[in-house]
Amino acid sequence: MTKNRTFTCGLDAAIAVMGGKWKGLILFALQDGPVRFGELRRAVPGISERVLILQLREMETTGLLHREVYHQVPPKVEYSLTEFGDSLNTAMAALGEWGEEHLDRIEAIPWSDVK
Repeated sequence: MTKNRTFTCGLDAAIAVMGGKWKGLILFALQDGPVRFGELRRAVPGISERVLILQLREMETTGLLHREVYHQVPPKVEYSLTEFGDSLNTAMAALGEWGEEHLDRIEAIPWSDVK
């Protein structure tokens, strides 16, 4: 039996769904429509195949994306945002704009000193 979580606020809930380094980048890569696995891997530089698979499974479980399997040879799988995932992508847009506005400052942070 799985236990439902309770959250202290909306931000806590949102971070639980999209937390981590990769999910935001995957959401961004899916914003224009369905994408195949190989295309996703190229669109998210630095992610390993194993981590991408794990992240996609989590995102499917949380309802952020839909996985469509086409039974053909060779097999074809496409990932697309659900309405829920698209709404999170929309909410993340403001955060992305903030990051763009402050990119120089953020890049100048001595990250090795941040604990």
